[in-house]
Amino acid sequence: MATVLLVLAVAFVAALFMSFTVGANSNSAPVAPAVGANALSVLRAALLVGVVAALGAVLQGGNISETIGKSLVTGVSITPLAAAAALLTSATLITIGNSRGYPIPSAFTVTGAIIGVGLALGGGFAPDEYVRILGFWLTIPVANALLGYLIARALRSERLPEAVGVPLLAAGVGYALANVHLSVLPRGSVAATLAPGLGLDAPLAAGYTLGMVAVSLVLGLVALAVTRWQLARDETRGINRFLVALGLVVVFTSGGSQVGLATGPLESVVSSDLGLNTIFLLGLGGVGILLGAWFRAPRVIQAVSNEYASLGPRRSIAALIPAFLVAQLAIALGIPISFNKVMISAIVGSGLAARSSGGGVSARKAGVTVGSWVGSLVGAGLISYALYAALTLVPGLGS
Repeated sequence: MATVLLVLAVAFVAALFMSFTVGANSNSAPVAPAVGANALSVLRAALLVGVVAALGAVLQGGNISETIGKSLVTGVSITPLAAAAALLTSATLITIGNSRGYPIPSAFTVTGAIIGVGLALGGGFAPDEYVRILGFWLTIPVANALLGYLIARALRSERLPEAVGVPLLAAGVGYALANVHLSVLPRGSVAATLAPGLGLDAPLAAGYTLGMVAVSLVLGLVALAVTRWQLARDETRGINRFLVALGLVVVFTSGGSQVGLATGPLESVVSSDLGLNTIFLLGLGGVGILLGAWFRAPRVIQAVSNEYASLGPRRSIAALIPAFLVAQLAIALGIPISFNKVMISAIVGSGLAARSSGGGVSARKAGVTVGSWVGSLVGAGLISYALYAALTLVPGLGS
């Protein structure tokens, strides 16, 4: 009994360690443009990142956490020992990679690690789930880069005044926010919760109603009006404030898309073995993300903000909006993603729009990025398999 409790404690500490690692490295980039534009101080940005990302983790992290914990292998449930092996493998690889300057994508690493321990437990592959996830991983970066390119081109166009283009983008973000899933709302989203009170119940596609469209349009128009008013008062300050607001929206989304990487391996343990609600697990992950952001984010933000300062506010906006939309789609579908890679693909797209002014894309960096995806997925799987097999040989730990 004491051994079981010890393994369980190690598994939860490993989940906290993993969420700390995610909080330290995956949630800071969205506010870097605002810091680079001197709209936020580094310390204030780090404080906001911790709080907002933790809220996103608790309110939006459930779908991806369930996918990681229950859908990547068949025929077995992830045990506390297996979860600890997977989380320790993932967090250690990511920490080593970051300390040495190598890009280690968190989603690929955790996915590989869970598949590795699942196979070590005697489970089988889940090919249908892999096809769904791999299809998203392969398709979305291209779509993300294309969207970033189109937004950057539009913002650079002389035919679309900034006082019109930026508010229109704000309206689109407001519309999307009305429809994102939030676990605390009775119907899941702001639009779905408020729509019944309008009496516009005419069904549209996929359960969407006319009332939901109306609520979404209202929130979009509010975002447009506020942004337009800010730009009219002072264009530079208005853009900077939009960067701050947009960055925090993306940070919230990042927390929701990343916490499942830390909490997912313990899904079966918490729900089946302990009989606890998933919100407990997401709360643990949120605490880890909060601590990671507060302890490590200032350094990351300071470093990344220098790079974003060279991008300028328009390219930053063009990168942040696709990252927000893609990550929210991943959350809705329950697909684990590496948020830094989402940001990179959006930056690549906005960079293509500015290529004539020196904003080109490095083919070498793109190759290293793709190599890190494959290497981290396969490597984490092999290491976690071996680690779990070794741990089961220890007296008292083996099943």
